[in-house]
Amino acid sequence: MTVSLLLQLLASGIAIGLVYSLVAAGLTLIWGVMDLVNFAHGEYLMVAMYSAYWLATLFHLDPLVSWPVTTLIMSGFGAATYYLIVRRLLTASIMAQVFATFGLVLFLQAGAQFLFGPEFRSIPNPAFQGRIDLMGVYLGQDQIVAGLGAFLVSATLHWFLRYTDLGRALDATSQDRGAAAAMGIDTDKMFLLAWVINGGLLGIAGSLVASSYSIQPLVGQVFVLIAFVVVALGGFGSVQGAFVAGVLVGIFQTLSSYLLPSQFEMIPVYFAYLVILLLRPQGLLGNR
Repeated sequence: MTVSLLLQLLASGIAIGLVYSLVAAGLTLIWGVMDLVNFAHGEYLMVAMYSAYWLATLFHLDPLVSWPVTTLIMSGFGAATYYLIVRRLLTASIMAQVFATFGLVLFLQAGAQFLFGPEFRSIPNPAFQGRIDLMGVYLGQDQIVAGLGAFLVSATLHWFLRYTDLGRALDATSQDRGAAAAMGIDTDKMFLLAWVINGGLLGIAGSLVASSYSIQPLVGQVFVLIAFVVVALGGFGSVQGAFVAGVLVGIFQTLSSYLLPSQFEMIPVYFAYLVILLLRPQGLLGNR
């Protein structure tokens, strides 16, 4: 393997890894704040991609232009999910929570099949096409835009959680819900905020990847398994861990796709994940 090829693979891996980090950020945030796993996470991304597609088809708005609208749609969708479903399950058993979010998976997939059919759709005339030569490293324009966008959003999320009062309140709720409530933090509002942020993050992620992936009712499954690996690898509840793990998973996947047949490209990723969990069960940046 030449140096130029290695740089090419690393650059591609980092670009897709940044997107994985963004997709996984909301999943780990929900877990950290509520100790709840949203199995419909991939279907949220699917809804976001369909939103970007229809805004592009009906109103001729490229996803990189319509992303604020998609973000608002998905934030509202997250708020509705919390009020209509999740809030009713806060005192329920873990199995009830699992079945509820898994039922949401089936509902959203079947709804998309009913409304839009099984056809693969793509964004008409995306704004960024072709590739760019970066000192001998070739990347698609859509890859660069998606990677940079994901990095900026992840950095903004980190700043929000670390340096704002709302972000610190979310962090306090994730560390000790009872202590946070005793300090006057409205934990119900923090739960709602976590779902709104999760929806918004997936709205942005859907806008960033809509031009690169075919849109169909099962497209969320392409990302959700990797998102779970990223969250577990980085540490459940750690947004910073999800960022680091997402980049590592992207690099591992790109390298293995070059070295192995496509049907085996995820095996090294899952193997590395298992090894790290055996050596450090809390993940790279998670707490015991």
